[in-house]
Amino acid sequence: MHRQKAIVRALGLATAVALAATACGPQGTESTGSSSSAPASPTAVASPETSPSSDGKPGDASPSASASSSAAPSPSASASPSPSPTVKQVMANGDDSELVRELQARLRQLKLMSVAPTGFYGSKTTAAVRSFQTKNGLSATGGVDEATWKRIQNLTKRPTADELRPPTVNEPDAPDARCMTGRVMCISKESRTLAWMIDGKVVSTLDVRFGSENTPTREGEFKVDRKERTWTSTLYHTPMPYSMFFSRGQAVHFSADFAARGYAGASHGCVNVRDKAKLATLFDAVRVGDKVVVYW
Repeated sequence: MHRQKAIVRALGLATAVALAATACGPQGTESTGSSSSAPASPTAVASPETSPSSDGKPGDASPSASASSSAAPSPSASASPSPSPTVKQVMANGDDSELVRELQARLRQLKLMSVAPTGFYGSKTTAAVRSFQTKNGLSATGGVDEATWKRIQNLTKRPTADELRPPTVNEPDAPDARCMTGRVMCISKESRTLAWMIDGKVVSTLDVRFGSENTPTREGEFKVDRKERTWTSTLYHTPMPYSMFFSRGQAVHFSADFAARGYAGASHGCVNVRDKAKLATLFDAVRVGDKVVVYW
């Protein structure tokens, strides 16, 4: 009798061991067969940090993730948060539109951009937006989402036509004190602009560039000593339309090179203008004897 009970106990213990081994079966059957491979712990399966980097769409999980999902989920896995909704972008790098032009004009009002609006959302606009976001406690992405756009609108006014399409790419400097009386071509090397002023009021502005380090544009107060509607340089044999000479051969004149290459080049000392039509109008307005001020 005792022997029979011992046999029954032994059979019961063997059955329990077999059942325990079966409970680990799913992990074992999904293994690669290598004896050195340890089964993944439930904690590793449930942790968001170790789950596959995907957008949560069906079919994106890796084989190891599929194997884990066949086991009963742990409480931490079932409580994992759902993906946050995507932030809707109003404008972003690479956009080209009138809305971008308005954005740039508003950023200029906030003193976050110094160049004129172009309508193209490039690196300068991205940097200006990122700076605004940082200062206002917003996510500094460099792109304009709805929250950023609403904040910019609240802190600025609707841009005027001149703000959307200003007469110069560069923002003019405050005029030098010598420019505040009489008829003056007020030329700032710092802002790279020429302001045509009469009795302290700005009539028109133009973008300009100057001589290189080896052939600098002279600074100081001068007078227009002669005007030449068509002229060719006697030293460099290049055309100098609408020349207004003011200092020993240095003149304000149109430059086709400036129009084509911008600030990638330099003059031989003259003040180059790239807008030919506006310079033609200025040429007709300026008289011999008018003042020229070149300053930093």
